[in-house]
Amino acid sequence: MFLDKKMTGFSDEELKTPQKDYIFARKKELILDLVTPLSGERILDIGCGAGNHLQIFREKWCSSTGIDSSRDKLEKARATHGDRVELILADYDDLPFSDNEFDIVTIINFLETADNPQRIIEEAVRVCRGRLFIGCINNYSFVGTRQRLKEMFGFPLSGKIRFYSFLEIRKMVEQSAGDTSIKWGSVIFFPRIVYDFFEELEEMLPIRNNPFGAFIGLTFPVQYTYRTAQNPIINAFRLNAKARKPAPEAVRDMLRQAEK
Repeated sequence: MFLDKKMTGFSDEELKTPQKDYIFARKKELILDLVTPLSGERILDIGCGAGNHLQIFREKWCSSTGIDSSRDKLEKARATHGDRVELILADYDDLPFSDNEFDIVTIINFLETADNPQRIIEEAVRVCRGRLFIGCINNYSFVGTRQRLKEMFGFPLSGKIRFYSFLEIRKMVEQSAGDTSIKWGSVIFFPRIVYDFFEELEEMLPIRNNPFGAFIGLTFPVQYTYRTAQNPIINAFRLNAKARKPAPEAVRDMLRQAEK
């Protein structure tokens, strides 16, 4: 039986059909299983778009921040979340945050369209002090054609996207974070038509260490190193080094003022 739309925590625009409702509920299950967010933790979603995945962490009482380079997408996110999440318009390859600023950093269905995915992962590692989650369309999925995968996850059918395997993502992670302990899994193992009649089959398959689901996710710990504000930001905004207010908060205030 398909899950009720209200239970998934995603917007009406994203959940246009019962099948998509179910697909996003399965993504949510994998994310929570691997990340296990705790109340009060700070989470950053890189490439947050309309803010659908931020809802997952809001429900866990996390302090949520989303960053995107599209003003239009951020406006949609604001319409959904209001002031309950922090939304910032900025580039992905030079995040306006200090080192080790977030307990959790997520990159979900964003590397597929990124120009420089390696740089994005490096920046995600830099601003993280806890654990980082990456979720992508699986290149070795059993679901079907690439066009079907793009349709299933809401990508434009005419747009060019990159399909990744677990090994490719792991290689980029190791280049950015070194030899680290990775937990991973996947969900959505069948073509969409199967879920019209036999959605119970999905729950029969394990999600941990399974390489054949259409959506593959992995998480790994990021060791706290040191905390510094980025020098380019300090110079650009001429922050007062003696001010009691932390540099990251000051930077975000300035970015919010710039958007108005």
